Amino acid sequence: MLAAALYLMNRAPDAVMLVAPSDHVIPDTDLFHAAVAVGLDAVAAGKLVTFGVRPNRPETGYGYLELTDARDGSGRAQPLRRFVEKPDLATARAMLAEGGYLWNTGIFLFTARDLIAAVTAHVPELMPPVSAALAGARPDLGFLRLDARPWAELPAVSIDYAVMEKSNRLIIVPFAGHWSDLGSWSAVHAHRAPDADGVAQSGSVTAIGCRNSLLWSETPALELVALGLDNMIAVAMPDAVLVARMDQDQVVRQAVAQLRTQGAIQADQSPVAYRPWGHAEYLTIGPGFQVRRVSVRPGGVISLQSHAHRAEHWIVVSGQVQVALDGHHSHLVANQSIYLPRGSRHRLENQQAEPAILIEVQTGSYLSDDDVTRYE
Repeated sequence: MLAAALYLMNRAPDAVMLVAPSDHVIPDTDLFHAAVAVGLDAVAAGKLVTFGVRPNRPETGYGYLELTDARDGSGRAQPLRRFVEKPDLATARAMLAEGGYLWNTGIFLFTARDLIAAVTAHVPELMPPVSAALAGARPDLGFLRLDARPWAELPAVSIDYAVMEKSNRLIIVPFAGHWSDLGSWSAVHAHRAPDADGVAQSGSVTAIGCRNSLLWSETPALELVALGLDNMIAVAMPDAVLVARMDQDQVVRQAVAQLRTQGAIQADQSPVAYRPWGHAEYLTIGPGFQVRRVSVRPGGVISLQSHAHRAEHWIVVSGQVQVALDGHHSHLVANQSIYLPRGSRHRLENQQAEPAILIEVQTGSYLSDDDVTRYE
């Protein structure tokens, strides 16, 4: 958020930032727009705005916001009394019964100038590394890549803890519409509209005698077969499988932390990586090699680059591509391939009207995505 605000300060210092997590579900657009309009009046007065949703159940997976005036149900903006961390079930039930508490959506509204002022006042140590990361940023196809070196100095701190809990300029706008952050598999289960047996399905699934369960397969070639499950979550991804009781879905965070300590790439890396030119899907990984399915959109261009530790072999499955390799240019169609030695400068582009599909085989001593030098 701070990097975005600093970026805007050089272009439109009075710009208003609406910061919203990308995985939230807000089906009533008009009602949300109305809440934002209420927030804009507070922003015009120099306030920092957050939005809260009135709870309809004792949810332990959300943080809460305590209103200053618990009796006010008008939806007007008002000062926040305090933030409440994710509660246990007994505390969540007590807050629901008492009223005056809203779910914390993590959606914010403020001007770039006011956010920078708040960070400067409460966490000034964030300013130098973020400013340096932005100063060292460079365009990379369709996005701006911040300088990783100063960015690595930053602590992992949330906007709530760093700024909002300390600010006396924070205003909360209640939002009366439906909202879900899809922050757990049980939330996904509810959002998917379960059938009469309480079973929600997605993808290649066969269910027999199951009740109150979520069955989810992300891979067409992998059939998820569930027999007699009750109150269970079963999620099959290309690189991992999750099986859990429905009431244990908040423990997924601990599982990710444990995977990270074990060095498992599944903790931080999706098998499908999206890029401005298309996407790449990891098919198999082993010692010294990995294989990806690469889809390059029409007009997509992979930047001119080289790798210090790996070589690559591109095999065209469908479509046509242009390949530049150390100053030489090749036109490849289906069933043709090219070898890219370690250290070679190469680029790929799809000049056709249809996507191009390739199989990429990487070999070498170090295969992480950060082994790349981009020249254009």
